[in-house]
Amino acid sequence: MITQLAAPEAGAGCQCQSCRPPDAALLMRRRLLSGGLAAAAFAGLLSGASPRAARAQTNLTPDAALERLLAGNRRFVAGRLDSFQEDLDILKQNNVEKQEPFAAVLSCADSRVPVELAFDQSIGHLFVARVAGNICTPEIIASLEYGAAVLGTAVIVVLGHSGCGAVKATISAKPVPGQISALYAPIRRAVEVAGQDPEAAIKANARIQADLLRTASPVVADLTRQYRLKVVAACYDIGSGAVTLLD
Repeated sequence: MITQLAAPEAGAGCQCQSCRPPDAALLMRRRLLSGGLAAAAFAGLLSGASPRAARAQTNLTPDAALERLLAGNRRFVAGRLDSFQEDLDILKQNNVEKQEPFAAVLSCADSRVPVELAFDQSIGHLFVARVAGNICTPEIIASLEYGAAVLGTAVIVVLGHSGCGAVKATISAKPVPGQISALYAPIRRAVEVAGQDPEAAIKANARIQADLLRTASPVVADLTRQYRLKVVAACYDIGSGAVTLLD
């Protein structure tokens, strides 16, 4: 079924900073917020530690995060963007020390898919991974795991788009220069499912990549089981600008 769609935390001060050094918990919080311990925190998550301690960025539920994205897309389609009305200087200042995105998007690298614009979101709101064909490579999966487990994104949207050149190239399977043909193998399954119809294959590919992300990543799978993360497939129409969820 295809359905048409059109914070932060504060540290506590010590009782007498002039008489004793900051305690270990405060030092750890400062370093984590500045990004110094982000990699270490992620390594701990992958070794089996609970992601709960590292995730405290957004208070949105997965469903609320998804609806916030889709509401932005409806504003984009209607030509009523409001993200640019926000004070960019304040947004930049608030995101210098840390980032607190509420959603992540795995998008094709196609320049006609302006992810932040399409969802009417501004600086620091979205954690975006882009690769031709919106495919789940190990590097892409690792990036989205980081977004969910460390930065606290509540929803991941795997976003295909109309007229995707990577899917069309996989269907034709013609010789190509360089390493472009490396894209064929991850998309081939969608072509086998949908046949030679490019638009059907594009949608099948988004669904397959979303399912791969749910099942291939223990981090993502664990968070979805806890209802703290949702992974959905969607498609962006280049002509209208509308995003549709793919069920």
